[in-house]
Amino acid sequence: MQDDTEPLRHAHISTEAFPESERLAMWRDIYGRGITNVDIEPIGDAPFHADVTFDILPGIGIANGSRSAAHYRVTPELARRGSDVIILSILRSGVATTSQFGNELACDVGSACLLTSEQPFTASLRSHGSFTTLALPHRSIAALVPDFSSAFGRPLPGADKALRLLTQYLDVVCDGDKPMDEEIGRRVSSHILDLAALAVGARGDAAEIARQRGGKAARLSAIRADIVGNLGRSNLSTDVVAARHGISPRYLRKLLEEGGTSFSSFVLTQRLAQAQRMLIDRRYAHLNIAQIAHENGFGDVSYFNRTFRRRYGATPSDVRAGSRGK
Repeated sequence: MQDDTEPLRHAHISTEAFPESERLAMWRDIYGRGITNVDIEPIGDAPFHADVTFDILPGIGIANGSRSAAHYRVTPELARRGSDVIILSILRSGVATTSQFGNELACDVGSACLLTSEQPFTASLRSHGSFTTLALPHRSIAALVPDFSSAFGRPLPGADKALRLLTQYLDVVCDGDKPMDEEIGRRVSSHILDLAALAVGARGDAAEIARQRGGKAARLSAIRADIVGNLGRSNLSTDVVAARHGISPRYLRKLLEEGGTSFSSFVLTQRLAQAQRMLIDRRYAHLNIAQIAHENGFGDVSYFNRTFRRRYGATPSDVRAGSRGK
């Protein structure tokens, strides 16, 4: 976990970068001892594989990865060296168990477990699988959920709304590898803590603050990502998007308005931006202007041309011709 003064980081490590005969030994040394402070014991005879991407935000570490079946153990000796963090691990695929304080939990896909780095534990993937793991500051979680230790030894169900929202938000945050502005990073860290606290069991005033602060921001990010991912659909509407997120169309419109835009304005802006990127990208040179318009959800090419020119001060054809001359 990082100090608030350190730069924000995005890093990737994979056994694919190591010589095949040395992958396990090097992963134990670099990842197990150098990064996460764990012992690693493969399960079965399948070739060992692991792949992890780290996103380090102010006060929070995020790891997204996949690996072959193995036990990852924090021994009593390693626990004494550990930092004061709470670990929240979400199973994305595969079969997994965790064990701490004498309790072994079978994890369902989408569910999460809470562990403390100060006590021995074992996290096992019983098959090839994938995960998202958060390293959260003990003091911050304790401030939001004073009785958070009651979550040790019990699964956090994947059906929990806060956990689902946290997972969606993490997917948005970790999408891409561009560095994040430090101030934005602080806000994102705060939102992640709020959602994690709600998933763990925040109650009363702390829960209400977390819902208003982190819950709304995360839901808005998930909605925006959903819209951007479906720009080409002709049936993209508040009703359709709201239904996917389990909220009312009215609340969806309110969230977007609080974010400084309307549904129609956001959709149009994103469609035009994606069309502009396609026009200057040689990979789409085989598509004509009308096809690019339709690919981005414009049913009327004349309307596309008018709104594009109003937005960019040039016609789609001019933008494409200009990119070819570079």
